[in-house]
Amino acid sequence: MIGKVKQWLGIEGVKLELILPTGFKPTQGTLPGKVRLVSKSEQTVTAIKLVIVEKYSRGREEEQLVDEYELGRQIISEEITVPAEGVPVEVPFLIEFSPVQSPVDEFGNKNFLFGGLAWAARKLRNARSEYRVEAEAQVKGVGLNPFDKKVLE
Repeated sequence: MIGKVKQWLGIEGVKLELILPTGFKPTQGTLPGKVRLVSKSEQTVTAIKLVIVEKYSRGREEEQLVDEYELGRQIISEEITVPAEGVPVEVPFLIEFSPVQSPVDEFGNKNFLFGGLAWAARKLRNARSEYRVEAEAQVKGVGLNPFDKKVLE
């Protein structure tokens, strides 16, 4: 009884870890990486969903605005058997994405002088972007799916 509850909740089930390269640039267009799956008991993963998200914040304190944009998505829909005893399984991936440009960035890309004005406007408004990758695995017979998210550096 307790074993079935543990399995349904994902306790002692599949653990998911993202392995990402360093040196991320939003203009690179693709992101390679690996998903490492480990389990204490044999499990079957039916799909893995990967998403790249940009968190764009601007303003200060109470006036701060935050938006999130999905830049790219990949779904790995092959069945993967994760063996028992903590033997890791690594699944490689390559996510294609398109960066979203703010109106200030579009203005700054017009010419060299506008680029300086756009840089000053971003600094004045405290605008910055943070990028992260989120992964979630669908596991057969489990109610709570394992997931991981990592900030790209």
